[in-house]
Amino acid sequence: MSLYGIENLPYGVFSEPGGPRRLGVRLGSGVVDLSALGGLFAEPTLNPLLAAGRPHWTAERARVIDHVSAGPPVIPLHDVTLHLPFEVADYTDFYSSEQHALNAGRILRPDSPGLPPSWRRLPIGYHGRSATVVVSGTPVPRPAGQLGEGDFGPTRRLDVEAEVGFVVGVPGRRLSTADFAAHVFGIVLVNDWSARDIQAFEYRPLGPFLGKSFATSVSPWVVPLDALATIPAPAQDPAPHDYLLPAGPGFDIRLAVDWNDTRVSRPPFASMYWTAAQQLAHLTVNGASVRTGDLYASGTVSGRSRDEVGSFLELTWNGAEPVKLADGSERAFLRDGDRVTISGTAAGAAGIEIGLGEVSGVVVA
Repeated sequence: MSLYGIENLPYGVFSEPGGPRRLGVRLGSGVVDLSALGGLFAEPTLNPLLAAGRPHWTAERARVIDHVSAGPPVIPLHDVTLHLPFEVADYTDFYSSEQHALNAGRILRPDSPGLPPSWRRLPIGYHGRSATVVVSGTPVPRPAGQLGEGDFGPTRRLDVEAEVGFVVGVPGRRLSTADFAAHVFGIVLVNDWSARDIQAFEYRPLGPFLGKSFATSVSPWVVPLDALATIPAPAQDPAPHDYLLPAGPGFDIRLAVDWNDTRVSRPPFASMYWTAAQQLAHLTVNGASVRTGDLYASGTVSGRSRDEVGSFLELTWNGAEPVKLADGSERAFLRDGDRVTISGTAAGAAGIEIGLGEVSGVVVA
């Protein structure tokens, strides 16, 4: 059974050579053009559909299923170019994997407590740059910056972060966790590229800046929440503040990270401590608003074992334990020419596994 059958139908934007951008859904190894349906599907981006709201999302999905069931032409993926599926308004990245936070603390702050005092009290995050969110396949130039006192140059510790992103449709402010399904349209896969040496020198006291802002890659397919099964949220101790309750749904998403031609990790999203609904509530509790096209990401997804981590900082323990790739070479951090691909599957609402696509990028000098 295909990961991209009628039970899934993730949305994207594609074009054929010399043609305009059109909306489509992935079906098997191809894309079905939706522009013939008119209305919201006649646009060159998903933003008008995102802004329409939950009742329209459900109704339009029913139209898409009917259209696909009628057997329209399927355009092979190798014949099209895939584009950024929506115009990104704002970008926020969280830090919601307890295991990742513990690993990062042990690596970077060995003499400090494993978790910051606030970590189990609120979903920690930072505001990134929407202008450098790019679609899968976009080359990633190696960033330069200050690497230490008197040391400026290209990063020597270029890393990845395997994450899941949530795409906001309906604007709002001071949203509750119960508002999640009414405001969030769907999910994408995210690689929040990170320059660890730039980050280490700059991040105290105000947090990530140039070590993160140079590139964030996302998958070209937005999987609607309607296609995903939900699972109970993880146990949280201490009990969160009232505005973070109820916790909202969890998702059984399984990621895979390939470094060149080698599968190096399988991060489990179900282990995340803070949920997407709690992240949305915390993001807006102070009166900040979300807009159509906002993207907020889960933070690095890491499980308990070394082959479940979502960053190479953890995989190689800050370069001290290089990994061997299929070609026999060893890596501590990314070299020019390296390709990283993050793919994913999830438990679907129809009771079968569905595909989330992939987000891939090649490092260039």
